[in-house]
Amino acid sequence: MSLETKRRIIEKYQSYGDLRPNVVHFCELLAEEENIAYSDTTVRKLLYQAGFLSPKTQRATKRRLKQEAKQKKREAEKRGAKLPTASNFFEEPDKAHPSRARKKFKGELIQMEASQFPWFGQQETHLHVAIDDASGDIVGAYFDTQETLNGYYHVLEQILEVHGVPFQFLTDKRTVFTYASSQSKKIEEDTFTQFGYACHQLGIAIETSSIPQAKGRVERLNQTLQSRLPIDLQRNQITSISQANRYLKRWIKRFNKQFGGLASESVFEKAPKPAQRNLLLARISERVIDSGHHIRYQNNFYLPVEGDKEIYFTRKTKALVIEAFDGDIYLNIADNIYATRKLPKHEKHSKEFEMVPKTKKERRKYIPPQSHPWKLASFKQYLHKIGKSYEEFKRERNTSQQQL
Repeated sequence: MSLETKRRIIEKYQSYGDLRPNVVHFCELLAEEENIAYSDTTVRKLLYQAGFLSPKTQRATKRRLKQEAKQKKREAEKRGAKLPTASNFFEEPDKAHPSRARKKFKGELIQMEASQFPWFGQQETHLHVAIDDASGDIVGAYFDTQETLNGYYHVLEQILEVHGVPFQFLTDKRTVFTYASSQSKKIEEDTFTQFGYACHQLGIAIETSSIPQAKGRVERLNQTLQSRLPIDLQRNQITSISQANRYLKRWIKRFNKQFGGLASESVFEKAPKPAQRNLLLARISERVIDSGHHIRYQNNFYLPVEGDKEIYFTRKTKALVIEAFDGDIYLNIADNIYATRKLPKHEKHSKEFEMVPKTKKERRKYIPPQSHPWKLASFKQYLHKIGKSYEEFKRERNTSQQQL
């Protein structure tokens, strides 16, 4: 390697500032951007000589620990001390969490998690990600400001659209997937109930675990993503969540081509059509019709409609509010589904002081058939299955309404 090439490599590595890639990733960038191709071992040695350490100095750490162990052994032998035996290093069976083999089929197990990190800029955001256990493919990823139901719903929609319905999800017990019985938590923000009910309707099992080793695939994936993705986002001048989510689609294809594809046989089942998925990936909550014949939801007022006709229900009529994946609001009243019209806070035009233009005909909303997944009985049955009563559901609803 010439001195000029060494200089270019070192200057290139310095140019990343604090956001430096690991050596393997750096070698890929060198080949792609500078047309310089050397093994990661050669580049690692050069950077080490120049005083740089990779963010993942695993081999160097192993060598250092090995040398320290040899030194301790020599010192112990000199002192005539008794060396430790293998039994000194045994782990208690109840504390041991050995690694396991990958699942055989694609779609057999999907590991999900959200990773908080400064992915672009200084502000931390959350990357919701799902990895197929058998193939190692990223099957869904979505940025959001927090770890949210919205983030996991977008990941699930990506899985359904591209791959189909998986057999099982494995998630972190310490995340929002664990149900918290605090009455201050709104039911529509209770990810355990909302996401779980959507999976229940799709026939997807959910398992939670607090053991990092049980979710080793997604844990290691997040480490890799934190090492690689911020650099690629910076290179593409991406500074917002919307830009990052658009970029993820093509970035994932390249990532899977390089690191995935470890299994080919699939047990993914055919996914419902987009219109059905829009209804399944919904937020569900309960409201009561007020004296103005409408309900209040997310600081807005909605009136039930049937076709072009407004429907006026009596005060205190109970309604199940369904916010579909696309944001449309529906009401389930006595297991009949109604579309809604959002009431404006102010009139757009004054009949007394303005010429009122002709109103455009509103888009007619799709009304689900009677086989819709929002029947009150089925939702009650699911709440009972997860050990949560409908009365508790209503208490949370009352608390959330008082907070509005």
